[in-house]
Amino acid sequence: MPKRNDLEQKALHSVINTGYEGVLQSELWRELGASSREGSRVALKLEEKGLIRREKELQGGRWTYRLFPKRLPASIESIVDCPCLLCADNARCDPTTTISPKNCVKLTDWILALDKAAPGPLGETDLAKSMDPR
Repeated sequence: MPKRNDLEQKALHSVINTGYEGVLQSELWRELGASSREGSRVALKLEEKGLIRREKELQGGRWTYRLFPKRLPASIESIVDCPCLLCADNARCDPTTTISPKNCVKLTDWILALDKAAPGPLGETDLAKSMDPR
């Protein structure tokens, strides 16, 4: 049986790799070769640390939890379309000058477009869930 800290690290890594879809707690423990009891304790510990979110789900007539990462690692794809990268005024752009990110229309439009395209919180699928204060 692996040590709990090792198991926590492996579990967190696996949950993060599932991204927005999350993973059923029971599937994760099978994948890691841990018992259900051991897996539940690790999931609770990761949730207490604020690293994952557990959401109750009915699967095959039984209640289980789907685990979602609280944060996903950043990637270069997240900024590849940023207008600042190819802006002619980039060298002169500064928050304290007239050419500033504070009043840049291109940057504002890009950020607003990102906000519209972004999914809700990890694992959230509808408005009612997103209103839940958890």
